Amino acid sequence: MNAAPIREPAYRLADGLGGASAFQPMRREKLPKATDRLPLGYSGLAVSPICIGITQEPETVLAAFDAGVNFFFVSADLHWPLYEGVRQGLKALFARGPSVRDQVVVGVVSYLDQPLFQALQFHEVIQSIPGLERVDLLVAGAVSSWQSLTERLPSIQNARAIGHCRARAVGASFHDRQSALASLNQHPLDISYIRYNTAHPGAEQEIFPYMRRDRVGLIFNFKSILSAVTREHVKQLGLAGNLWLPKITDYYRFVLTNPHIHGVLCSPATPGQLAELVAALEERPLTVTEEQYMVWLSSTITPKLF
Repeated sequence: MNAAPIREPAYRLADGLGGASAFQPMRREKLPKATDRLPLGYSGLAVSPICIGITQEPETVLAAFDAGVNFFFVSADLHWPLYEGVRQGLKALFARGPSVRDQVVVGVVSYLDQPLFQALQFHEVIQSIPGLERVDLLVAGAVSSWQSLTERLPSIQNARAIGHCRARAVGASFHDRQSALASLNQHPLDISYIRYNTAHPGAEQEIFPYMRRDRVGLIFNFKSILSAVTREHVKQLGLAGNLWLPKITDYYRFVLTNPHIHGVLCSPATPGQLAELVAALEERPLTVTEEQYMVWLSSTITPKLF
Protein backbone atom coordinates (compact mmCIF):
# COMPACT_ATOMS: atom_id res chain seq x y z
CA MET A 1 0.00 0.00 0.00
CA ASN A 2 1.37 3.39 -0.95
CA ALA A 3 2.11 5.83 1.82
CA ALA A 4 -0.29 8.72 2.30
CA PRO A 5 0.77 11.75 0.24
CA ILE A 6 2.57 14.48 2.12
CA ARG A 7 0.30 17.44 2.60
CA GLU A 8 0.92 21.01 3.57
CA PRO A 9 0.65 21.59 7.32
CA ALA A 10 -2.78 22.61 8.47
CA TYR A 11 -1.36 25.50 10.47
CA ARG A 12 1.20 28.21 9.78
CA LEU A 13 2.84 30.93 11.86
CA ALA A 14 0.59 33.92 12.25
CA ASP A 15 1.07 37.63 12.74
CA GLY A 16 -2.28 38.08 14.44
CA LEU A 17 -3.33 41.13 16.40
CA GLY A 18 -1.29 41.55 19.53
CA GLY A 19 0.37 38.16 19.05
CA ALA A 20 -2.76 36.51 20.41
CA SER A 21 -1.91 33.16 18.86
CA ALA A 22 1.34 31.46 17.91
CA PHE A 23 -0.35 29.66 15.04
CA GLN A 24 -3.11 30.61 12.68
CA PRO A 25 -5.14 28.15 10.59
CA MET A 26 -4.77 28.44 6.87
CA ARG A 27 -7.78 30.25 5.55
CA ARG A 28 -10.29 29.55 2.84
CA GLU A 29 -9.94 31.69 -0.22
CA LYS A 30 -13.66 31.38 -0.87
CA LEU A 31 -16.62 30.03 1.03
CA PRO A 32 -18.33 26.76 0.05
CA LYS A 33 -21.53 27.06 -1.97
CA ALA A 34 -24.90 25.37 -1.60
CA THR A 35 -24.37 23.61 -4.91
CA ASP A 36 -21.05 22.07 -3.86
CA ARG A 37 -20.97 18.33 -3.12
CA LEU A 38 -18.79 16.67 -0.50
CA PRO A 39 -18.13 12.92 -0.21
CA LEU A 40 -19.87 11.48 2.85
CA GLY A 41 -17.07 9.24 4.08
CA TYR A 42 -16.89 5.97 2.16
CA SER A 43 -20.67 5.77 1.72
CA GLY A 44 -20.69 6.76 -1.95
CA LEU A 45 -23.09 9.58 -1.07
CA ALA A 46 -22.33 13.25 -1.61
CA VAL A 47 -23.85 16.12 0.36
CA SER A 48 -24.08 19.89 0.17
CA PRO A 49 -22.19 21.97 2.75
CA ILE A 50 -25.55 23.23 3.99
CA CYS A 51 -27.63 20.74 5.97
CA ILE A 52 -31.16 21.84 6.86
CA GLY A 53 -32.58 20.89 10.24
CA ILE A 54 -35.36 22.65 12.16
CA THR A 55 -37.45 25.12 10.19
CA GLN A 56 -40.74 26.87 10.88
CA GLU A 57 -42.01 26.82 7.31
CA PRO A 58 -42.01 23.63 5.19
CA GLU A 59 -41.47 25.80 2.11
CA THR A 60 -37.92 26.36 3.38
CA VAL A 61 -37.07 22.77 2.41
CA LEU A 62 -38.31 23.34 -1.13
CA ALA A 63 -36.41 26.62 -1.39
CA ALA A 64 -33.26 24.94 -0.10
CA PHE A 65 -33.47 22.13 -2.65
CA ASP A 66 -34.08 24.61 -5.46
CA ALA A 67 -30.99 26.55 -4.30
CA GLY A 68 -28.82 23.43 -4.53
CA VAL A 69 -29.06 22.00 -1.00
CA ASN A 70 -29.45 18.21 -0.89
CA PHE A 71 -28.77 17.45 2.79
CA PHE A 72 -31.50 17.33 5.46
CA PHE A 73 -31.55 16.38 9.15
CA VAL A 74 -34.44 15.01 11.23
CA SER A 75 -34.78 13.79 14.82
CA ALA A 76 -36.16 10.34 15.59
CA ASP A 77 -37.02 11.10 19.21
CA LEU A 78 -35.86 14.13 21.23
CA HIS A 79 -37.24 17.44 19.89
CA TRP A 80 -39.62 15.53 17.57
CA PRO A 81 -42.21 18.38 17.53
CA LEU A 82 -39.55 20.92 16.51
CA TYR A 83 -38.88 18.97 13.30
CA GLU A 84 -42.45 19.05 12.02
CA GLY A 85 -41.54 21.77 9.52
CA VAL A 86 -38.73 19.80 7.91
CA ARG A 87 -40.82 16.60 7.87
CA GLN A 88 -43.64 18.38 6.08
CA GLY A 89 -41.16 20.07 3.77
CA LEU A 90 -39.59 16.74 2.79
CA LYS A 91 -43.06 15.31 2.21
CA ALA A 92 -43.80 18.16 -0.22
CA LEU A 93 -40.39 17.77 -1.85
CA PHE A 94 -40.82 14.04 -2.49
CA ALA A 95 -44.28 14.70 -3.89
CA ARG A 96 -42.55 16.34 -6.86
CA GLY A 97 -41.71 12.87 -8.17
CA PRO A 98 -39.88 9.65 -7.26
CA SER A 99 -36.60 10.78 -8.84
CA VAL A 100 -36.21 13.53 -6.23
CA ARG A 101 -35.56 11.06 -3.42
CA ASP A 102 -32.33 9.86 -5.01
CA GLN A 103 -31.08 13.44 -5.26
CA VAL A 104 -31.14 14.09 -1.51
CA VAL A 105 -29.46 12.68 1.59
CA VAL A 106 -31.49 12.48 4.79
CA GLY A 107 -29.84 11.97 8.16
CA VAL A 108 -31.84 10.92 11.21
CA VAL A 109 -30.51 11.39 14.73
CA SER A 110 -31.39 9.45 17.87
CA TYR A 111 -30.52 10.83 21.28
CA LEU A 112 -31.34 7.64 23.19
CA ASP A 113 -28.65 5.95 25.26
CA GLN A 114 -28.05 2.25 25.51
CA PRO A 115 -29.84 -0.09 25.79
CA LEU A 116 -32.70 1.80 24.08
CA PHE A 117 -30.44 3.18 21.34
CA GLN A 118 -29.62 -0.29 20.00
CA ALA A 119 -33.28 -0.74 19.01
CA LEU A 120 -32.58 1.88 16.29
CA GLN A 121 -36.10 3.23 16.19
CA PHE A 122 -35.86 5.11 12.91
CA HIS A 123 -38.95 3.56 11.34
CA GLU A 124 -41.31 6.19 12.76
CA VAL A 125 -39.48 8.87 10.79
CA ILE A 126 -39.84 6.85 7.59
CA GLN A 127 -43.54 6.32 8.28
CA SER A 128 -44.10 10.00 9.04
CA ILE A 129 -42.62 11.27 5.75
CA PRO A 130 -44.29 9.84 2.63
CA GLY A 131 -41.66 9.21 -0.03
CA LEU A 132 -38.73 9.04 2.40
CA GLU A 133 -38.54 5.22 2.18
CA ARG A 134 -35.10 4.99 3.80
CA VAL A 135 -32.64 6.70 6.11
CA ASP A 136 -29.36 7.51 4.37
CA LEU A 137 -27.41 8.53 7.48
CA LEU A 138 -27.81 7.22 11.05
CA VAL A 139 -26.61 9.69 13.71
CA ALA A 140 -25.89 9.12 17.39
CA GLY A 141 -26.87 12.38 19.05
CA ALA A 142 -25.33 14.35 21.93
CA VAL A 143 -22.19 12.30 22.50
CA SER A 144 -20.82 13.65 25.77
CA SER A 145 -17.92 11.24 26.39
CA TRP A 146 -15.85 8.59 24.66
CA GLN A 147 -17.80 5.95 26.57
CA SER A 148 -21.06 7.41 25.28
CA LEU A 149 -19.80 6.95 21.72
CA THR A 150 -18.29 3.49 22.13
CA GLU A 151 -21.50 2.19 23.70
CA ARG A 152 -23.58 3.28 20.71
CA LEU A 153 -21.06 3.01 17.88
CA PRO A 154 -21.40 -0.77 17.35
CA SER A 155 -25.16 -0.42 16.92
CA ILE A 156 -24.99 2.09 14.08
CA GLN A 157 -21.98 0.42 12.46
CA ASN A 158 -23.78 -2.93 12.46
CA ALA A 159 -26.90 -1.19 11.16
CA ARG A 160 -24.90 0.25 8.26
CA ALA A 161 -23.34 -3.16 7.56
CA ILE A 162 -26.71 -4.90 7.28
CA GLY A 163 -28.47 -1.97 5.62
CA HIS A 164 -30.89 -1.23 8.46
CA CYS A 165 -33.44 1.22 7.06
CA ARG A 166 -31.22 1.04 3.95
CA ALA A 167 -28.65 3.26 5.68
CA ARG A 168 -25.28 3.77 4.00
CA ALA A 169 -23.55 6.20 6.38
CA VAL A 170 -23.16 6.82 10.12
CA GLY A 171 -22.34 9.87 12.17
CA ALA A 172 -22.51 11.47 15.60
CA SER A 173 -23.02 14.88 17.15
CA PHE A 174 -20.53 15.74 19.88
CA HIS A 175 -20.87 17.80 23.05
CA ASP A 176 -17.32 16.93 24.15
CA ARG A 177 -14.19 17.98 22.27
CA GLN A 178 -11.91 15.21 23.52
CA SER A 179 -14.21 12.43 22.37
CA ALA A 180 -14.77 14.26 19.08
CA LEU A 181 -11.02 14.43 18.43
CA ALA A 182 -10.50 10.77 19.33
CA SER A 183 -13.30 9.77 16.98
CA LEU A 184 -12.08 11.98 14.15
CA ASN A 185 -8.63 10.41 14.27
CA GLN A 186 -9.90 6.83 14.42
CA HIS A 187 -12.19 7.15 11.38
CA PRO A 188 -15.29 5.31 12.67
CA LEU A 189 -17.77 7.86 11.30
CA ASP A 190 -18.70 9.29 7.92
CA ILE A 191 -19.62 12.63 9.49
CA SER A 192 -19.09 14.33 12.83
CA TYR A 193 -21.09 17.30 14.07
CA ILE A 194 -19.23 19.56 16.49
CA ARG A 195 -19.91 22.91 18.12
CA TYR A 196 -17.72 25.81 17.03
CA ASN A 197 -18.84 29.42 17.13
CA THR A 198 -17.74 32.88 18.21
CA ALA A 199 -18.52 32.18 21.88
CA HIS A 200 -17.07 28.65 21.77
CA PRO A 201 -13.97 28.76 19.52
CA GLY A 202 -12.11 26.15 21.59
CA ALA A 203 -11.94 23.66 18.73
CA GLU A 204 -9.22 25.88 17.23
CA GLN A 205 -6.93 24.87 20.12
CA GLU A 206 -8.32 21.48 21.17
CA ILE A 207 -9.37 19.73 17.95
CA PHE A 208 -8.13 21.17 14.66
CA PRO A 209 -4.36 21.23 15.38
CA TYR A 210 -4.36 17.57 16.42
CA MET A 211 -6.38 15.96 13.64
CA ARG A 212 -4.65 13.40 11.44
CA ARG A 213 -3.88 14.74 7.98
CA ASP A 214 -5.03 11.49 6.36
CA ARG A 215 -8.35 11.31 8.17
CA VAL A 216 -11.56 10.65 6.26
CA GLY A 217 -15.03 11.93 7.08
CA LEU A 218 -16.80 15.26 7.12
CA ILE A 219 -16.93 17.78 9.95
CA PHE A 220 -20.11 19.81 10.15
CA ASN A 221 -20.82 22.51 12.69
CA PHE A 222 -23.98 23.09 14.67
CA LYS A 223 -25.05 25.96 16.94
CA SER A 224 -23.30 28.36 14.54
CA ILE A 225 -25.41 31.39 15.51
CA LEU A 226 -25.92 30.54 19.18
CA SER A 227 -23.68 33.44 20.16
CA ALA A 228 -25.05 36.03 17.74
CA VAL A 229 -25.19 39.50 19.28
CA THR A 230 -28.15 41.61 18.18
CA ARG A 231 -29.10 45.27 18.49
CA GLU A 232 -31.64 44.24 21.14
CA HIS A 233 -28.85 42.68 23.21
CA VAL A 234 -26.83 45.90 23.04
CA LYS A 235 -29.83 47.95 24.15
CA GLN A 236 -30.62 45.48 26.92
CA LEU A 237 -27.13 45.88 28.38
CA GLY A 238 -27.03 49.64 27.87
CA LEU A 239 -23.90 49.50 25.73
CA ALA A 240 -22.74 52.02 23.17
CA GLY A 241 -24.82 51.91 20.03
CA ASN A 242 -21.92 52.38 17.62
CA LEU A 243 -20.62 48.81 17.85
CA TRP A 244 -20.31 46.88 14.61
CA LEU A 245 -22.95 44.18 14.90
CA PRO A 246 -22.36 41.34 12.44
CA LYS A 247 -25.35 40.02 10.54
CA ILE A 248 -26.68 36.59 11.43
CA THR A 249 -25.19 35.24 8.24
CA ASP A 250 -21.77 36.57 9.25
CA TYR A 251 -21.73 33.94 12.00
CA TYR A 252 -22.02 31.24 9.34
CA ARG A 253 -19.23 32.97 7.45
CA PHE A 254 -17.15 32.85 10.63
CA VAL A 255 -17.59 29.09 10.89
CA LEU A 256 -17.00 28.38 7.22
CA THR A 257 -13.94 30.61 6.98
CA ASN A 258 -12.20 27.83 8.90
CA PRO A 259 -11.14 25.21 6.34
CA HIS A 260 -11.49 22.36 8.82
CA ILE A 261 -15.27 22.82 8.86
CA HIS A 262 -16.81 21.28 5.76
CA GLY A 263 -20.36 22.45 6.31
CA VAL A 264 -23.05 23.61 8.73
CA LEU A 265 -26.21 22.13 10.17
CA CYS A 266 -28.51 25.13 10.21
CA SER A 267 -32.11 26.04 10.95
CA PRO A 268 -33.40 28.81 8.68
CA ALA A 269 -36.96 29.50 9.77
CA THR A 270 -38.20 30.75 6.40
CA PRO A 271 -37.28 30.65 2.71
CA GLY A 272 -36.14 34.25 3.10
CA GLN A 273 -33.61 33.34 5.76
CA LEU A 274 -32.41 30.45 3.61
CA ALA A 275 -31.92 32.85 0.69
CA GLU A 276 -29.89 35.17 2.92
CA LEU A 277 -27.59 32.31 3.92
CA VAL A 278 -27.09 31.19 0.32
CA ALA A 279 -26.29 34.77 -0.68
CA ALA A 280 -23.83 35.15 2.20
CA LEU A 281 -21.82 32.23 0.87
CA GLU A 282 -21.11 34.30 -2.23
CA GLU A 283 -19.26 36.81 -0.05
CA ARG A 284 -15.60 36.52 0.89
CA PRO A 285 -14.33 34.68 3.96
CA LEU A 286 -13.79 36.80 7.06
CA THR A 287 -10.49 38.52 7.74
CA VAL A 288 -8.47 37.71 10.86
CA THR A 289 -9.46 41.07 12.33
CA GLU A 290 -13.17 40.39 11.74
CA GLU A 291 -12.90 36.93 13.29
CA GLN A 292 -11.13 38.24 16.38
CA TYR A 293 -13.63 41.06 16.77
CA MET A 294 -16.57 38.64 16.58
CA VAL A 295 -14.98 36.36 19.19
CA TRP A 296 -14.40 39.38 21.43
CA LEU A 297 -17.96 40.62 20.93
CA SER A 298 -19.57 37.28 21.79
CA SER A 299 -17.24 36.49 24.69
CA THR A 300 -17.90 39.94 26.15
CA ILE A 301 -21.66 40.16 25.69
CA THR A 302 -23.01 36.58 25.59
CA PRO A 303 -22.04 35.72 29.24
CA LYS A 304 -23.94 38.79 30.43
CA LEU A 305 -27.09 37.66 28.65
CA PHE A 306 -27.30 34.04 29.74
